[in-house]
Amino acid sequence: MGIIEDKLKLLPESSGVYVMLSKEGQVIYVGKAKNLKNRVRQYFHASIKAEKVMAMVKNVADFYYIKAPTETDALSLENNLIKKHKPRYNILLKDDKTYPYIKVNLKEDFPYFKVTRKLLKDGAKYFGPYMGGVNAYDLLDTINLAFSVRPCQKKLKIGKPLKPCLNHHIGRCSGICAELVSQKEYLKRVKLAIDFLNGDTLETEKLLKEKMMAFAQREEFEQALIYKEKLLGLEKVKIKRLTSLNRFLNADVLAIQNNGIYSAVNLLMIRNGRMLGGKNYAFNSGTDNSEILSEFITRYYVEGADFPQEIITTFKLADYNLLTNYFKEKLNEQINFVFPKKGVKHQLCLMAEENAKEHLEVCINKIKHKEDMTVKAIESLKELLGLQNLPKRIECFDISNVSGVDKVASMVVFENGEPAKKEYRRFKIKTVEGANDYKSLQEVLYRRLERLKTDSEKFGKPDLIVIDGGKGQLSSVKSVFDEYKISDIDLISLAEKQEEIYTLKSNVPVVLSKSDYRLRLLIRLRDEAHRFAISYFKSLHSKNALSSVLDRIEGLGKVKIKALLNEFKDISGIISATKEQLTKVEGIGDVLAEQIISTFVKEGLKNK
Repeated sequence: MGIIEDKLKLLPESSGVYVMLSKEGQVIYVGKAKNLKNRVRQYFHASIKAEKVMAMVKNVADFYYIKAPTETDALSLENNLIKKHKPRYNILLKDDKTYPYIKVNLKEDFPYFKVTRKLLKDGAKYFGPYMGGVNAYDLLDTINLAFSVRPCQKKLKIGKPLKPCLNHHIGRCSGICAELVSQKEYLKRVKLAIDFLNGDTLETEKLLKEKMMAFAQREEFEQALIYKEKLLGLEKVKIKRLTSLNRFLNADVLAIQNNGIYSAVNLLMIRNGRMLGGKNYAFNSGTDNSEILSEFITRYYVEGADFPQEIITTFKLADYNLLTNYFKEKLNEQINFVFPKKGVKHQLCLMAEENAKEHLEVCINKIKHKEDMTVKAIESLKELLGLQNLPKRIECFDISNVSGVDKVASMVVFENGEPAKKEYRRFKIKTVEGANDYKSLQEVLYRRLERLKTDSEKFGKPDLIVIDGGKGQLSSVKSVFDEYKISDIDLISLAEKQEEIYTLKSNVPVVLSKSDYRLRLLIRLRDEAHRFAISYFKSLHSKNALSSVLDRIEGLGKVKIKALLNEFKDISGIISATKEQLTKVEGIGDVLAEQIISTFVKEGLKNK
């Protein structure tokens, strides 16, 4: 505590960010402060501290701080440092499943609706997100059935009609591409579809019922049944409307439950007055509820997120003004914080609170188990294998090929014991002839270490590299380490047959029980590398096989294949193309288009 006590005396009284370090020099917590001196001293001098805070303070060997001009700047800097270091004692939200939206771009001559999981500031209208039993694709299908708006995404221009496709013939499209309806009439249909997505279901019900009855009278009962199912599906959408709420309300309701060690947050989403569903988050953080919820909000609402107009919470947040300024200045979003004490919004808060309480009770054991399998596993692994680094970032490499054909390698990354999928990389083996795993591993490690040398910021430095294989594979990679004079990255291998761990310190492998959570971490890592390599190999092998099919079609040379790929993006696009679509490509006439299709049929790649 000597170093820390000396540093505490020198702390300024300005706003800024403080960073807590472990004895290994790892960042274990990042916090912001209006007054750095008062805030940091609390950790070491306050007599009453939450159990989780006490556990963190025991692991603090040092700290440093960065002054910031304003509290808002400190909040922004805190966010950036947490994203960079992923400290153990901060709230770390994994990239949540992005819920789907329905998008329409009204700037187009003939707008179409599509499902997307990305919110872009492109001037288009977005509806959603859809969750809680409401399926975005079902809604899209309902729109197409009720209003006959086009389901395709072709580029259409006024005065350039095309032949109507199958969707028009089966009543799913008005045939706007063939100009069978006017643009004015088509845009009316688009407007009705937008009204439906905004919550007005009356016109949609009326149209679906009319079409259902028409099919039933013509004794086309299968088609009538489709419309009946869509009508039943509308009930789900109607149920989600909260009649006591303003239909234009866009809000997220947040509640927290905390037992001093673990916390759970429930988030209810309301868009256009409809309850779309909820999400639950649990984490091993047990400080002040207001602090946790504020930190959750800054982690959850990032650039490009679906921002509500209001955030409703069960109690008044201590720094809601700071959060309001942060959203406005750093993310260009105007969000109001609401703390209701009565009425329907208060009832929503109570509902969220009950959900959070239930989720915390259910998840406590899961959180403990997850901590054992991740953070505690990497801490214990360092001790078990005598590693020089705490293996916060582990990279694992695997080779995949069949008889030396289409050789590929994978690199998967685990951070804090969990997959960091955005960091995964794939490699095509370029210099090795035949099936030689040793040489292939050496090539990949040469390329990885070279990239580390030239671009370490973009491709983070690993604490530990794991090789899929035994002593031989480990030795082959060690020679690359020696050549690059790498001494500050740990290196081990995991042999699949007996799950033996080989290190550079002994010829005798480390053998653990199959139930040991340290071994299970390494197995998860190795299996993920294997899966990623196999998926790349299959993809590459499949593309090469399909490319050879194109090469065998008489009259289809490199220029025409390139033109096809430019038009349809990939092989699967060419396979699914119709004769009409193929003939639009320069150099592809009727005869050649028919030949392409018949070849795909013969190869079993396309149905007749």
